[in-house]
Amino acid sequence: MAQPNFTNTQVVILGLARQGTAAACFFVQQGAQVTISDAAAAERLSETLAQLAGALRRDGHSIDEVALVLGGHPLSLLDGCDLLCLSGGVPPQIPLVQKALDRSIPLTNDTILTLERSPAPAIGVTGSSGKTTTTTLVGLMLAASGMAVPVNDEIETSRSGPQPHVWVGGNIGQPLIDKLDRIEAQDWLVLELSSFQLELFDRAAGGRSLSPQVAAILNVTPNHLDRHPSMSQYAACKANILRWQRAGDAAVLGADDAVTGGWLRRGAVDIAAGAGQPAASFSIAARLTGFGIDQPVGEGCWLRDETLTLQLDGAERRIVAADAVKLRGRHNLLNIAAACAISALAGAPVDAMAQVARTFNGVPHRLELVRELNGVRWYNDSIATAPERAAAALRSFSEPIVLLAGGRDKKLPWDEFARLAHQRVRVVVTFGEAAELIERALVSNAPPAASLIVIHADDLPAAVLAAASTAQPGDVVLLSPGGTSYDSYRDFEARGEHFRSLVANL
Repeated sequence: MAQPNFTNTQVVILGLARQGTAAACFFVQQGAQVTISDAAAAERLSETLAQLAGALRRDGHSIDEVALVLGGHPLSLLDGCDLLCLSGGVPPQIPLVQKALDRSIPLTNDTILTLERSPAPAIGVTGSSGKTTTTTLVGLMLAASGMAVPVNDEIETSRSGPQPHVWVGGNIGQPLIDKLDRIEAQDWLVLELSSFQLELFDRAAGGRSLSPQVAAILNVTPNHLDRHPSMSQYAACKANILRWQRAGDAAVLGADDAVTGGWLRRGAVDIAAGAGQPAASFSIAARLTGFGIDQPVGEGCWLRDETLTLQLDGAERRIVAADAVKLRGRHNLLNIAAACAISALAGAPVDAMAQVARTFNGVPHRLELVRELNGVRWYNDSIATAPERAAAALRSFSEPIVLLAGGRDKKLPWDEFARLAHQRVRVVVTFGEAAELIERALVSNAPPAASLIVIHADDLPAAVLAAASTAQPGDVVLLSPGGTSYDSYRDFEARGEHFRSLVANL
């Protein structure tokens, strides 16, 4: 398919940050007339603007080639606009985007542009939880198979020889749109994709070219309902990763999850109507592959006799024993099974998968062991921004737990989390905006002989001090908040880094 020429195209990018910066570099390289608008004022964006200037400078351009409209999104941005590019943090429901649709201005984002224009095949990984770990594992498994991993922009050298590369990016923190000039046909792209990025896939031009050749949905559980108007709309965004696949592509679905398991068994996506979402149904055109640790469903990676086993193309191959996997928790065993199924479809051998499964320590802020002090182990699971994710962390430990829970609620149910906390946790320290909400859930779900101790703290530093004062030798102190960081921090990584420093200073 011929790709559009963006020379002199009037492009407006909404949202700066990483995705907006990468998109700006791409469009400037293409000769477009670029305007970037961010709702934040200039004084709050000094670091981001410096990063944009540096990125443009590396490509031989200047920030003066980009028009900046900061502190809001005025309607005048649409005057003469040919294309509106949204960063992931910008909801399509905002008034400016709706006005653009009224004017038939096409929408896009960096992920759509990457998939449309990449000469290499792509793997896309989405799900309510486990995306980053699984995406990282797939990249490592392909690297262990002999593919090269490009180094960072500052020290990158030219490609030598025919060795294929694996490019890991997307929502994991590294947009690839501005790397397209270095990507070749024999490479693989491995992209973590959020519901925010996938939301536009059924609205952008050239729809059938958008789904990755290998598309994985790990699970669909309540998340981001502070942005998506219903679970139906959220699930439909996730399903967009499969919507435009063709025969010859592959769809990888979690068999143990209630939603994706149903889609795997039926070979079709069925979504009931909900707020902001009509009922949706379509057959999955791609090759169906599953993963799980309960009951096998056709081809994929399954736990058989406590060993992860690959069943593909009529052959069954043992990968690694479950007790040899370094990561803790059932949810991480599922992530490794998913990564094995995905990597196998991209050509990775079993020995490469096994090597990674035995040695991978985990991604920062995901059940990350920070310190052991006076017989107490402190874990950072700041990525747990939903109650369901925090519940998965609780299931990973048999030791007594002192849990730090709080942050900002995403309009998600807390009851299951609260019931599990009563079963597995000795002390809960609540903090942040959601503290009282969590405390109410713990009270309303308490069993008759509840022994759980609940301590209220004003913020994370106070929560760490409270945990330190109550923790006993043999305990695990676990930061797995269940809420987002946005009541006090830029993102979950900033919250996790603050937790690390607080624990280090105990």
